Amino acid sequence: MSSASLLGYLPGRAWQGISILITYHQMVIDNGLAGLEADKVFHALADATRRDIVRTVLVQEHSVSALARRYPMSFAAVHKHVTVLESAGLVTKHRAGRESLVRGEIARVRNAKGALDVFEQLWRDRVAQMDQILAEDH
Repeated sequence: MSSASLLGYLPGRAWQGISILITYHQMVIDNGLAGLEADKVFHALADATRRDIVRTVLVQEHSVSALARRYPMSFAAVHKHVTVLESAGLVTKHRAGRESLVRGEIARVRNAKGALDVFEQLWRDRVAQMDQILAEDH
């Protein structure tokens, strides 16, 4: 929520104290997922088909061909999705005979969750601070 839209929800006097609380700060997240790695992971997970592929191969590895049969798109399109996921470290591929098998990487998914947990806690703390400021005005 932007500060302009937040302003519409708060009385004038309360807003003065909160403007400091919603200032964004750079922070370092030490959870094994930082910088360009985080960008790759969240870019890969931004697509619904890729999220579904990750869910599928976390349960059981599948060949790229088997994955392609699950979606209304070409083999090449599914292969590109798998390549994006592999580049982000969310899946790995290995050869088994003539097939390329895709396996989910739970550690990387946990890293992504850890990064999101940091942001969730940041916002929960900020909401608690806003509640405290609003309670003081009454």
